[in-house]
Amino acid sequence: MSKDKTIANPSRRRFLVVGAAASGALIVGWRAASAQATLPYLGARIEPASLGAFVRIEKTGEAIIGARGCEIGQGVKTSLPMLIAEELDVDWNRVRVEQLPYGYIDTEKGPGLKYGDQGAGGSTSIPTAWKDLRQAGAVARWLLLVAASAKLNLPAGQLHTESGNVIAPDGTKLSYGELVDAASKLDPPTEPRALKKPEEFKVVGKPTPTVDAREIVTGQTQYGIDAYLAEALVAVVARSPWIDGEIASLDDAEARKVSGVKDVVRIAGPKPGDVFDGVLVNGVAVLATSTWAALKGREKLKIEWKPGPFADESTEALRKQADELLRPANADKSIVVRRDGDVDKARKTARKTIEARYSVPFLAHATMEPPAALIHVEKDKVLLVASLQDPDGASEVINAVTGVPRAKIEIRMTRAGGGFGRRLKNDYIAEAALIAKQTDKPVKLLWTRDDDLRHDFYRPFCVFQMAASLDRKNEISAWSARCAATPRNHRDKGMKDRPLWNGTLAPDDFPAGLVPNFDLSLLPLTSGQPRGWWRAPVSNATAFAVQSFIDEVAVALKQDPLALRLKLLGEPRELPYKGHGGPVFDTGRMAAVLNAAAERISWKRKLDKDRGLGIAGHFTFGGYAAHALEVSAIDGNVVVHRSVCAIDVGHVVNPLGLEAQVIGGTIDGLSTALNLGITLKDGKVQQSNFGDYPLLRMGQAPVDVEVVIVDSGKEPSGAGEMALPSALPALTNAIYAAAQVRIRELPIGDQLRKIL
Repeated sequence: MSKDKTIANPSRRRFLVVGAAASGALIVGWRAASAQATLPYLGARIEPASLGAFVRIEKTGEAIIGARGCEIGQGVKTSLPMLIAEELDVDWNRVRVEQLPYGYIDTEKGPGLKYGDQGAGGSTSIPTAWKDLRQAGAVARWLLLVAASAKLNLPAGQLHTESGNVIAPDGTKLSYGELVDAASKLDPPTEPRALKKPEEFKVVGKPTPTVDAREIVTGQTQYGIDAYLAEALVAVVARSPWIDGEIASLDDAEARKVSGVKDVVRIAGPKPGDVFDGVLVNGVAVLATSTWAALKGREKLKIEWKPGPFADESTEALRKQADELLRPANADKSIVVRRDGDVDKARKTARKTIEARYSVPFLAHATMEPPAALIHVEKDKVLLVASLQDPDGASEVINAVTGVPRAKIEIRMTRAGGGFGRRLKNDYIAEAALIAKQTDKPVKLLWTRDDDLRHDFYRPFCVFQMAASLDRKNEISAWSARCAATPRNHRDKGMKDRPLWNGTLAPDDFPAGLVPNFDLSLLPLTSGQPRGWWRAPVSNATAFAVQSFIDEVAVALKQDPLALRLKLLGEPRELPYKGHGGPVFDTGRMAAVLNAAAERISWKRKLDKDRGLGIAGHFTFGGYAAHALEVSAIDGNVVVHRSVCAIDVGHVVNPLGLEAQVIGGTIDGLSTALNLGITLKDGKVQQSNFGDYPLLRMGQAPVDVEVVIVDSGKEPSGAGEMALPSALPALTNAIYAAAQVRIRELPIGDQLRKIL
């Protein structure tokens, strides 16, 4: 394959440019593309530097729309350009989508982001783009209308647009391509343009295939790990097996003898107690002319590691620590997260109090594409090509490591083979920059699956002590949850000023505000393991405990689990919700998805022997989701016969993309519940590959995930994380209904086989 890619001379074209200024104001202008550009082949489609905009219109009328977000499988390379195309008023089949690079710029007013927020996290891509990207399309459309007005000598108000044309009252049509030259001389509007009403949408809300689906299924898509530069050296790293472990001795003589090995360099991690703001642990990097040589060189390294301060940490010790903290005698050590009424008083007068304990393990992200980065560090500039979730953070890390100004750091983003929060951390970028700084050649850093599982930022380990008190009328009079957990903010610079419970618990989650007496508290566990955001943070753990326990309460009350949930939710109303996804939690929307899931699965029907139905719902990041599952658990073998997920994320940009996210989230949730957990022994992570961290296999997966989209007509939320949390408790609740075995500890693993 050619190492260079020459961009054809585009001087015949002029481009409509729509961008965002550092101040946040929209800038719309016109400029000619550069005449020619020659770029090295990087494994990704690269346009000339003059691209730098959301919209380009060619003379043919074809619209090229830039996708600004990090595409990690959540579909933003399709959905975000759809927002622009809608207001631009072009046929989607005349649109070509191109991935935009990271857009850091320096202006007279200071640094800024050319395209706005380009990160991917917290399911925020659609909510943050809902108005500003539509406005980009609307302004571009306005310029074309004004240009047509002058050409036709008619007021712009008498003209309208349709399918890439401006149309006059008498039917005269001018294509957008015909208007480019005239529009290039216009100034952008000083005020935002009016946006379409939902009933006017022609692109948004229509099922739309992924723009690069053909490339994906035919193996042509270039991921970050595919990036290539001529003369690049491949680097792999031997990392300390312990957090804060140090190199006691290093003998690299045999490694240097391996054919193709060019150098061996040390990489310094943070000092004990310092924030994880770059490289995660101390390591030794081997640089070679090929991946094989680099790996063989790493095998030949003779390293003696000095254990860090958490060398005796184990999963068993964490459980014992949690058991001790959750003893009633240690109640005064709790950090209060929320307290309504008087739980203790309600318990004293209760007819009955139900208690149960639930636990969830550390979890790794295990993205299909392990961390990797191609980087070239020169004296006054840096080029990075990688799969990212936080390009802004990557730019900051490279600047900190190299000293190169951020405006001189070019970042080209590719499609990523998954993210789930792992790529919100840029430790692998810091590693690559440190290695490349020590050589005059480009460096391609590769992680193996073992590297990935043993050096992650894990989902926190949590143990929940749940209690519900029932009054004389069999109503829930008090609810408490004491959570012993490894706090999410451990050595995280971005969270140092937040409450210790932040990232582990959510004070306004169900059933807060729905029972008269409510307590939620945190008991911090001591652990050295790095923690990070894992798909549907907080919700992925709390939903399992809360939605499982509400089923236990329903059984004790001899009530239908769905009916109890609906009774607690009560009449439709909005409750204050201060966490991410707020500012309100709508009980009516939550009830609607629960009812929709129950209706689709025929909740009241009589089941065959050994089968059971389970239901659960959760509010995550502004979206409402509910799962209803039909399962059997004969001889300990869990089989999911039917899976239904009802979801309400407000206005849906791409129903096809939403269905894909719901299906993926459901499968991920089932996989997590059945199989996944990271365990520790002697301070080391025990899992190393998919043999001992087994993702869901086809034989375990439901034949179909039925998706019910509930259209509330509200402002949109994201969709990438909403369908995971409720899948876990819906599964365990269904297992109880089928086999009368209550699962309180994840993963399920072989628990059922030992009981049944």
